Amino acid sequence: MFTIYRADDRFKADHGWLIGRHSFSFAEFHDDTNVSFGPMRVLNDDIVKPLRGFGAHPHSEMEIVSLVLDGQLKHEDSTGQSAVTTFGGIQRMTAGTGVVHSEVNPSSNEEVNFLQMWFFPDESNLTPSYEKTEFNVDQLKNNLLPVVSKTHSGKEIAYINQNLTIYLSDLEKGKELPFTQDEGRKILIFVIEGELSIKGKTLYRRDSVRISNKSNLDILANENTRFMLIDLPA
Repeated sequence: MFTIYRADDRFKADHGWLIGRHSFSFAEFHDDTNVSFGPMRVLNDDIVKPLRGFGAHPHSEMEIVSLVLDGQLKHEDSTGQSAVTTFGGIQRMTAGTGVVHSEVNPSSNEEVNFLQMWFFPDESNLTPSYEKTEFNVDQLKNNLLPVVSKTHSGKEIAYINQNLTIYLSDLEKGKELPFTQDEGRKILIFVIEGELSIKGKTLYRRDSVRISNKSNLDILANENTRFMLIDLPA
């Protein structure tokens, strides 16, 4: 399976203070054919106005990852954790048995654009936890850099309770990256900025593709491109 999801086909929610674009069924948007991909349940591309955000609200039995693309994002939760993240940082929260958190834009004059991703954990009743990590942005150049993973370790990689890895890359125009995974797994690629060619198909800014049963890929940048690749279990 090789299914492309175009940026303009995503559901758009405009709440004034928030403009969200949903790649999966979420809130008032529901599509029985687009609920999840492997353990991935949510991929929201959100823009939040200055000094606004998501007030305190509960979560449980979910792994939640926030990746800031532009601006600042402030996290606070009922375990006492608080942090502000910009691009180069990852926020990972294990909701587990239950946690209350908020995510707001602390800036008085800049919007924040971030990706929020939810994944089902590989076990239930986990103790809630929060982690903020920072990766070296320079290491994205022509490389697939793991930034969230259960199987890759390091102080710059956020740990997640699911057998997946989130990679980021800044691929220069004309450069090609190979990617190989074990058979039977899934791949989701999301173009943050730029343009890619994969298997003869072109992906543009904020397009994504979901791939099953293809364990070897060659990813070509048609222009300087920043993208995310998620290696997922079936």
